[in-house]
Amino acid sequence: MTALGEAAREPVTPEGLAARQERDAAARPRPTVRELRDGGRFEVEELRVPGDRDGREVRLVSARPAGSAGPLPLLYYMHGGGMIMGNAWSVLPRLLREWALPLQLAVVSVEYRLAPQAQYPGPVEDCYAGLVWAADHAAGLGLDADRIMVGGKSAGGGLAAALALLTRDRGGPAPIGQLLLSPMLDDRNDTFSSHQMAGRDTWDRTSNATAWQALLGDRYGAADLPPYAAAARATDLSELPPAYIEVGSAETFRDEAVAYANAIWQAGGEAELHVWPGAFHGFDTLAPRAVLSQDARDARSRWLRRIIGR
Repeated sequence: MTALGEAAREPVTPEGLAARQERDAAARPRPTVRELRDGGRFEVEELRVPGDRDGREVRLVSARPAGSAGPLPLLYYMHGGGMIMGNAWSVLPRLLREWALPLQLAVVSVEYRLAPQAQYPGPVEDCYAGLVWAADHAAGLGLDADRIMVGGKSAGGGLAAALALLTRDRGGPAPIGQLLLSPMLDDRNDTFSSHQMAGRDTWDRTSNATAWQALLGDRYGAADLPPYAAAARATDLSELPPAYIEVGSAETFRDEAVAYANAIWQAGGEAELHVWPGAFHGFDTLAPRAVLSQDARDARSRWLRRIIGR
């Protein structure tokens, strides 16, 4: 962590949130559809689909290996960024390179609204609307509606966990797996690891509190917060799809991720848990060539391959 410098650990505060969002939007890559097609290796399409009842639309980016035959399994993916940053396009080059091509699967990345401009339930409802639309239109998109996985990293991992709960309770599309990478699950921000890594992790409890406050507004800290806002609040984790949960041992989210896996096991469910030794939040992005990062990427791919093949 020391080698990363202070910039990587600069916490996000309420006072600095707007400026941080502006810097992130300017610095984060946002590849065009043409760039994502990568000279014809991938078929990529931007879609606008119906959102909630106010007539608003949700933007999806649909991508698949070019020339792939037959309906493909789908990874329905939610980007990271603490619910306050990020976009649906920037994550796609890596997803296409690491998973879509070698595993022959399609990816739909959802552009959910960000906090504080949109607060709960806006972002998770965007994700749900996109999932329902993709499942309903699977045939036209060349997708296998019976092999849909939900996944995401950081905030996206938290949204994926919430989405699995929401679609279970609403009787919506039933995913065959949930890929939760360093998931942001618990708004209470009071685990041992959140205190242990304060001021150390790239995403520490100050940044975490800022993001949860931005998402929840007046509901921040409420005793009756729904599990669709923060999946760690769920009291019933039965009948969920198999989960892959990973986190770093030197990460703010360590204890909430481990607790979530344990709660799934106690409910009789299936979870594969990886706690990568010494890893901090975003370790595989900031240190992609590290042996540990490669091990993590390999473990994710093996799990996806097993789930797809069931």
